[in-house]
Amino acid sequence: MRLAPNVIFLVRDLDGFGPAIADALRPSPDSNFTRETSSFQLSLETYGIGDRKASGDLIEFVDPHGSPQVSILLLPNYGPPIAACAVKEVLALISSQESANHTTIILPYVMKALKINRELANPASSEQKVMLYGAEIGGTTDIIQSMIAETATPPSLQIHCESLACLLQIVRVLNVPTVLVASRAQDRSKSSADQKLEAWYEVGHFLANHMGLSFSKERLQQKGIEEPRSVQEPWRALYG
Repeated sequence: MRLAPNVIFLVRDLDGFGPAIADALRPSPDSNFTRETSSFQLSLETYGIGDRKASGDLIEFVDPHGSPQVSILLLPNYGPPIAACAVKEVLALISSQESANHTTIILPYVMKALKINRELANPASSEQKVMLYGAEIGGTTDIIQSMIAETATPPSLQIHCESLACLLQIVRVLNVPTVLVASRAQDRSKSSADQKLEAWYEVGHFLANHMGLSFSKERLQQKGIEEPRSVQEPWRALYG
């Protein structure tokens, strides 16, 4: 499996954010990219897990020469201990690529994971309908610097998705160039669902601009926000 230098890491979260972003990212009309989809499976036997595999969907934007320029990895919403094992295997796959020395991992996320202290926030930001935040983790690349320059620094990070939390810890230790791009809707005049869609759109539009892609607001609206199928683990409430 061949991956692009820019890898967008998404999870099939309960709200449907990951699948919606993956579906709405499309080739730009001005580009020669084609969109290709496939699936993958990675063995977890190294960790003593023989009855399950790390699986997911792979979406790639390929140039006319057959070289992927942007890859999207869409993983299931794994819980512990599978999440850590699956993420480690995915990172091993990324590291095995010929372009590994130039690879950038991009983690899109929405504000459920970011709690902003209003006393520390920039007063001017309160007038913006959607805030975009960027955090550099591990090493850096030109694309990371470009994204960070156009986003605000989040005062704090709280990641409630197990797979993303594991990924952030591992890339920090391994110094893998990674950028977290998160959005926060704050237009109180709109419903919660509308605020979420605005936040999703801003993240997707931002990614598309930096990846040379387009982002379909129509496909995003059609996909919509999924109703959570299960409640959050009770122990997470102890940590805010």
